[in-house]
Amino acid sequence: MAKPIDWISARLCATHELTPDVRLFEIEPDQPFVPATPGSHIDILVHIDGRSQPRSYSMIGHCADGLYRIAVKRVAFSRGGSAWMWRLTPGERLTISKPSNSFELSHGRPEYLLLAGGIGITPIHAIALALKQAGANFRLLYAARTRGGLALADELAGQIGERLSLFVSEKGQRVDIAAEIARLDPRGELYVCGPFGMLDAAKHLWREAGRPAAHLRYETFGNAGNLANAPFKIRIPRLGLEIDVPANRSILEALEDAGVEMIFGCRRGECGLCVLPILETPPRIDHRDVFFSSEERATNSRLCTCVSRAAGDHLTIDTPDRKPTHLHHPGIPAL
Repeated sequence: MAKPIDWISARLCATHELTPDVRLFEIEPDQPFVPATPGSHIDILVHIDGRSQPRSYSMIGHCADGLYRIAVKRVAFSRGGSAWMWRLTPGERLTISKPSNSFELSHGRPEYLLLAGGIGITPIHAIALALKQAGANFRLLYAARTRGGLALADELAGQIGERLSLFVSEKGQRVDIAAEIARLDPRGELYVCGPFGMLDAAKHLWREAGRPAAHLRYETFGNAGNLANAPFKIRIPRLGLEIDVPANRSILEALEDAGVEMIFGCRRGECGLCVLPILETPPRIDHRDVFFSSEERATNSRLCTCVSRAAGDHLTIDTPDRKPTHLHHPGIPAL
């Protein structure tokens, strides 16, 4: 199981519309303010179907005035976190974590390439401002489907000027990731946050270019997958269990609901802690992680239970050698 989160109370001070489907939230913690480093995120306890669940949101900007700022994209077919956040109004109470960082910025590199897709601009925004303040050599490539989807683009243009390049896919504009990597100083670093396809392409092209794995940093905000969410069953022969996975719940959440103890970390398909072996392969596995390589996904031997799904009636898997415990989620206050 993951390390319990140190939850604190907070107040939603204000919201601002960045685009028709991206909203900025300004949050004031009740406890003394803990500054956030570039790339940091906070967890927020959202309430969905009577359950408390953590959701991670990247910090925007320096947050030097004692407020944490996050941006949330309203996703029509999400697991419910964005819809819950969008129902909030200023003055409401929240339960949040202190900032933590799994997308650390390394200082002192000769050059930096930043790549953001859509709402993936949120952690990249803070990193870009920090690099500008440090006088570093960097470029930011920011892509979205429409010009209106480029949240924070105008503000960033005013802050970093010609270091920012925008790409709008409906205008036929694409980031040539391979060419941009080739331009980067051999000792430079690439920071990526965006859709699954962008992350997968960046990882593949980085390896193909022979670049050091340690010089590629990435974070994901989730992958909608190649298949529509549909219910299915998971079978665990060793435990004698058959568990329903609703369309709006992950395999990991369904296992937790059934009382099966799980090890997990990011809940975004990045860390690999929740990976389980597949015993019988259904017609198709919709791998939505960024943990496995494309070659590993093709074997369909394991999957990240926090994000991936199955097409078909059932999926047969194995789990760690534990029995159901019927405990509520670790680190989350019981309702």
